[in-house]
Amino acid sequence: MEQMDLEKKLAAEASIDFIKDGMVVGLGSGSTVNWMVRKLGEKVKQGLNIRGIPSSKKTERLALEVGVPLTDFASVDCIDIAIDGADEIDGNLNLLKGGGGSLVREKVVDVNADQFIVIIDQSKVVEELGELPLPIEVLQFGWEIIAKKIAELGGETVIRIKDEKRFISDNGNYILDCKFGKITKPEELHEKLKLLTGVVETGIFTNMVDKVIIGRKDEVEVLEK
Repeated sequence: MEQMDLEKKLAAEASIDFIKDGMVVGLGSGSTVNWMVRKLGEKVKQGLNIRGIPSSKKTERLALEVGVPLTDFASVDCIDIAIDGADEIDGNLNLLKGGGGSLVREKVVDVNADQFIVIIDQSKVVEELGELPLPIEVLQFGWEIIAKKIAELGGETVIRIKDEKRFISDNGNYILDCKFGKITKPEELHEKLKLLTGVVETGIFTNMVDKVIIGRKDEVEVLEK
């Protein structure tokens, strides 16, 4: 196993210790979360009683495959704990997410959890957000003019392509990957972008994280809010 995958696995499996019997668990998306879901499936087979709410169709498929029972927002009043990954995290525990295209559902799950835990390998830790492009989910209708409005805010915008086609999110929208350079005021940038008509959500997650579990070589580091 490559070092990065080992660190992801360590962080993911360490997060299972925070899941207790009877909890409703928000299941994030991405390669690190996949390790967590697989381990959670093992715990369920051993008798752990939980229900999961997946943040993407990919996570839903994996959860069903490994035997994690699922529920939805129509059936529960709250999420006890959400566990998700990140593409970048800064020193103030602000996140940049959306590399996999599931940022909207991830944010709905994560913001509605009583406790939100982020699991990452050490490569995701940055001084300031913005080394990677910021994903922004937008409506298909009028995406061209939305991209121009984002450019007026300083973003160098490219529509996401996958398999030689425009990528379409689980919500039927497009993703614009936008380079803003260093994002020194993530909350302010997020608010400006959300005011643009046609912007569904941004990949900036601020004031949400309770705990971060970082895989570093052969051990984990835990940061708290």
